[in-house]
Amino acid sequence: MAHQGMDTALFERRLRPIYDNLEVGNNRKALQESEKLLRKHPSMLCARALKGLALLRLGRYEESHGCLQAVAEDKPTDDSTLQVLSFCYREMEQLNKIVELYQHAVKKNPGNEELLAHLFISYVRVEDYKAQQAVALQLYKAQPKNAYYFWSVISVVFQGIRGPESAVPEKRKIYLGLAQRMVEKNIREGKLESEQEAFLYLHVLKLQKKFQEAWEFLTGELCAKLYPGAPVSMKFELLKVLGNWRELNELLQQLLDADRDRWDYYKEYIQSCFEILKLPITEGATEEKKFSLSACQEFLQGIIDSSERKKRGPYLARLELHQRMRAHQLPADQLIGDFDELVVEYFSLFADKSCCTHDIALFLPSVSMKQRQALANKLLLESGVSSTSLPMNKEQMQKHICALQISRMCGAHIDLPIDHLLAFYTALKLHYEHGRSTFGNKLLSTEMGPSDPYALLAANVMYDISLRENKSDYLFEALCLLQYVLRNSTSNFHVKLLSLKIYHMFGCLLGAQEMYDYLDIKQIQLDSMGYVHCQLLPLCGRFSGARNSYDTTMKFFTNSYKERLEYIALTYRFCTFSKMEEFLNFKERLTNSLQYVTCSLEAQICDLVSCYGNVHQNLSTYTVMSIEPAEDRIAWHELSDNRDLDAIIRWDPLHQVDADAERKDSFDQEIEVLQLRSLMLRLYATFIDLYHPPPITKPSLSDGSKEETPAPAVESATSTLELLRDSWTGLYQRLRLMNYKPLPQQFLVNLLPTRLHLLLELPYERFFDDLAQLVLDLHSGAASLAAQCKKVGDNVIAVMELCVRTIEESNEWNNNDGLWKRRYQQQKVAASLEMLSLYAFLLSVLNDKLQVSSKTKVKKKQGDNKTQDTPQPVSEKERSQMVQELMRQLKHKLEACDAAIRTWKAPVLPRDLSSFMADMSLKPEVEATLIGDVSATFKDSHELMVTELRNLLKDKIRMVAK
Repeated sequence: MAHQGMDTALFERRLRPIYDNLEVGNNRKALQESEKLLRKHPSMLCARALKGLALLRLGRYEESHGCLQAVAEDKPTDDSTLQVLSFCYREMEQLNKIVELYQHAVKKNPGNEELLAHLFISYVRVEDYKAQQAVALQLYKAQPKNAYYFWSVISVVFQGIRGPESAVPEKRKIYLGLAQRMVEKNIREGKLESEQEAFLYLHVLKLQKKFQEAWEFLTGELCAKLYPGAPVSMKFELLKVLGNWRELNELLQQLLDADRDRWDYYKEYIQSCFEILKLPITEGATEEKKFSLSACQEFLQGIIDSSERKKRGPYLARLELHQRMRAHQLPADQLIGDFDELVVEYFSLFADKSCCTHDIALFLPSVSMKQRQALANKLLLESGVSSTSLPMNKEQMQKHICALQISRMCGAHIDLPIDHLLAFYTALKLHYEHGRSTFGNKLLSTEMGPSDPYALLAANVMYDISLRENKSDYLFEALCLLQYVLRNSTSNFHVKLLSLKIYHMFGCLLGAQEMYDYLDIKQIQLDSMGYVHCQLLPLCGRFSGARNSYDTTMKFFTNSYKERLEYIALTYRFCTFSKMEEFLNFKERLTNSLQYVTCSLEAQICDLVSCYGNVHQNLSTYTVMSIEPAEDRIAWHELSDNRDLDAIIRWDPLHQVDADAERKDSFDQEIEVLQLRSLMLRLYATFIDLYHPPPITKPSLSDGSKEETPAPAVESATSTLELLRDSWTGLYQRLRLMNYKPLPQQFLVNLLPTRLHLLLELPYERFFDDLAQLVLDLHSGAASLAAQCKKVGDNVIAVMELCVRTIEESNEWNNNDGLWKRRYQQQKVAASLEMLSLYAFLLSVLNDKLQVSSKTKVKKKQGDNKTQDTPQPVSEKERSQMVQELMRQLKHKLEACDAAIRTWKAPVLPRDLSSFMADMSLKPEVEATLIGDVSATFKDSHELMVTELRNLLKDKIRMVAK
């Protein structure tokens, strides 16, 4: 044993240089060290596993796979080798192999606690709850620890609520009942010993809707001893479900006495008062009085009067009580006072805080439009700033900003004539400049300017004017103003978001990308906030630029997937049962994120569109994508909308904004767009697979001879193509019947229209439907092949003409307004070139296959003079000639598109720069550079897009120039 221990220590010392090099990222040196060690000790499994890891990190995947496979086949049991192998398999996302590793190790050492614990965690990663339960019980028998017992309990719970049988109510009931009995057995034996175990028991009872039992346990001695820090919200929840409103009311009064600014407590308290009103009177009259609405008002007033420092909570609660009483047609004015006076009082106390606007907005929907506008006027008077005066201090300026924002929310700007709106815009600019110069000096780089909201409001007003007149000049001026604000207040993300939106509206991808980079969106924000940019990139006109943004987003999702699995594993290790479901739900939401699925799909389409090498290089790129046309990998019913639509601040009229409906409509349309794009990619992949089947991974054909694709595989590919083609036309028919309406564009912060209507308007359906028939006819040599070639050729001409016509229209629009329709025109051109680029790649594959095939067939058939009565299919040589003719035609059409793009003019601003400078009325030294810089961004963006599109066309012309 001593000798073995010495050997282990010696080996660890020799392995240390490999570990050190891997840790600092010196993978090449780690590989050298491992090979050096293996020359002396060729059977040392850990060194071989570390060599596999070094190869993996060097990108030598096939060598790494072979090395790791050889180590795994030896079925190691030592911890160091198993850890290295499991780390490699986690990197490669082959989690089932980790399970196999530890299964073999446990078979050799059945009672080993450490190996069993690792096996349990490996089952956790693959979410095999039944196997988790079995291993946890094995662990408990080997080492009777509470943690292992409760691992088995939570595994049973998850079988009931998340497992494959969770959808069956009877099975769910059985599993949850079993989990409850397991915990109760533990309680009877006096083994319950931690707060997380108490939480799990409460959770199991609530899942079974045994709320009375849960309440009794929560208020019992055992829970008080083990779980003294049980959240108060748990008590609220149980009391509400049990209908114990009086007890809840008393509990909340005690909590509010201790913490007087808890708005969430106030809402629960007021709700309990109204619920008590519905209950039959069972107490004495005196007892019942303390639960009445008048008692509620007295309680709130008492908190207001006795508080040394004014807090928002009780004042908001009083407004909430007033609102609910009016909703129940109770005499609110008589009990609490006039609503307008209460709002004005709240405004006078708290309007110097930026949150005041949205506080008051909570209660505006409960009053009429007439009363709202009268209230807005009162608040403007209360602010103390008139049309002829300026704020005297920072607090008064914030009050004025708050009053203006509420005024807009009440609809004060809707019916104003354009000249009044322009005067209002000028006043807002002057207020901004005055506030910046007077109160915005010596700000830290991380602070927002105190007068910035004036400029944000001004941008919204200018959008209103632009929308009325269908002209871009006012909005362009607003963009210049926002860029000016950004120079003074570099951390104001509201300004960046609005600038990003306007740049996208005008089709200026360079400006939009600059703003997106400036926002410095990272980590989870790439999912919740990425929609402001990434969802607008497809068909924007710059395929490689879009691809870079997709890469950044997908890198986050890929890396965080591994991290999420480890977080879940850690919750088991530390028995943090209260966080397990939260982490599992979080993992599922990110895995099924619409943003992730869309970016992954569009990145693949971008790669296919942008292929520029020879046929074999392009086919290698396609093969790496691992597209399986017959399998729809998207879980459509589980897609998650993780967008944070409230990040862009808005003060639009409340009666004209329905944020929930807008979210639902946009999400539904984005899913339909995703279905179209996914089906297009899968259909296109069947075209390629029919002529270039994916490599078969079976270890057959050991003699190295090449065989033709077996007939069943060809039949399968053909049937898949026909099935997807039917789905393609069926999807378009359904979408036309659905008759989706474009998203409303009434206000600046509304989401931009989805691509759904563009994809329905452009000839995508006909183009890919006819292409499918052409591929089938070419494969079978059908007699109708020539007619189908003519059909596809006509489609190509139509797409080319669409591209040329759109560019001509864009140039004509430049004489009036070069920006207003710019984004839509760029999308049409990009979509046209996308279709032609995919077509070019397909033709190059068809041509390569048919040329090879025709040569081999000619050699085979020499001397074969048999005659057949059946009609002969079109010969391979004729098919090859037809494809080459289609390539010649496509080359000419691509050249025509290239010629048109050469004539595409940069967007011309609707007015000259000097006119804009006069209207901006900012600092003279700023005006000269500011508007020129914004204009240059538009010009550079156009030139960059034209260069990229022309390079794309040159690549495709080269591809088909045979």
